[in-house]
Amino acid sequence: MEKPNVHLAEETRRSSDIGFPPNNREHEERNMSVADPLFDGVLTSPEMMRAYRIASLVAVTDVPVLITGESGVGKEVFAQFIHKLSPRVNNPLVRVNCAALPNDLLESELFGYERGAFTGAVVEKPGKFELAGRGTILLDEIAEMNPRLQAKLLHVLQDGEFSRLGGRRQLRADARVLASTNRKLEEAVSRGEFRDDLYFRLNVIRIKVPPLRERKQEIVLLSNHFIRKYAEKYGNPLRELPPEILTKFLDHDWPGNVRELENTIKRYLILPHLGIEMGDFPKTPISTAVAAIAPAIPVPNLGPNAFPAEFSSLKEAGVVAAEEAERKLILLALAQTNWNRKQAALRLNICYKALLNRMKKWQLRKPESFDRRGSRHKAVAADQPVEQVSLL
Repeated sequence: MEKPNVHLAEETRRSSDIGFPPNNREHEERNMSVADPLFDGVLTSPEMMRAYRIASLVAVTDVPVLITGESGVGKEVFAQFIHKLSPRVNNPLVRVNCAALPNDLLESELFGYERGAFTGAVVEKPGKFELAGRGTILLDEIAEMNPRLQAKLLHVLQDGEFSRLGGRRQLRADARVLASTNRKLEEAVSRGEFRDDLYFRLNVIRIKVPPLRERKQEIVLLSNHFIRKYAEKYGNPLRELPPEILTKFLDHDWPGNVRELENTIKRYLILPHLGIEMGDFPKTPISTAVAAIAPAIPVPNLGPNAFPAEFSSLKEAGVVAAEEAERKLILLALAQTNWNRKQAALRLNICYKALLNRMKKWQLRKPESFDRRGSRHKAVAADQPVEQVSLL
């Protein structure tokens, strides 16, 4: 077991003594009794300072901003920060979670609908773009939007116009668009799951929010912020974390990032007598996934100085293994659906275009000897021998 990071704990404790400026700044949180560290610019890691500077500079413009980072790092806080510093601050900031609604409902939520547009539409309803007016709209988890709706959003960004469902009038879209995602959009574009033209339209300015494990020097600052924010609410007189709790925090990887830290502080304030055992917290999802599949991966018996020539790095080996797993799953889905590509795409939960792109990439062809009665035969790739579909 590694020793607690006592030196880092003491160093970050001293850095947190800079405190917060007075709460009378123009861009403070209206609904918070304690100023947020980001809004007062007191975060200390180089990555967050760079993200802060970019957000400060871009706030006064109207260009779209793409905010990326893992779940829980604070992407929405950055969106609020940009809106508060923008000339649109007196207009609403409207948030839409693109992953929370089916795409048909998401379209009506974004653009609204006219009376009689569909069964149950007894009155007209304005969409989020209308409600945002000349304010800001945040499209959270935008990577979950389907390609058809992506095309409509692209039209809004290009022309600044849209129409309600069932409507004929063209309405102006005056809101500034911010988008956020925890996925790698470049990979989604290469797989055909996200439109490249929409990606380039959104990716004018990108703000990458680093995970908490890469900026542990801010854990003390953030912890004290959450203590000041929630201590009175939960009736706890605590002013700062005990050293033994702090060292546990600094040694934890925080897979849930700032959101996990915030909830941990809440738990400690409500149940201080139970203490905090980091062993009770969920492990990093990546580590859990690797542990689950590791026994199934055959390891070659290599000599002490041997290394597979086909791989130049562990990362490259992981990419090759992932592609091989995808290819076998696609072959299996095609075999089970009698090579009906639309049904296979549905079974794989990917769009039809993404399936076609993968089949083209790996040159997958329906074998001439395939039995149309649905029995599982061998799938063949061009210029390759026939191979048995297998997930092992």
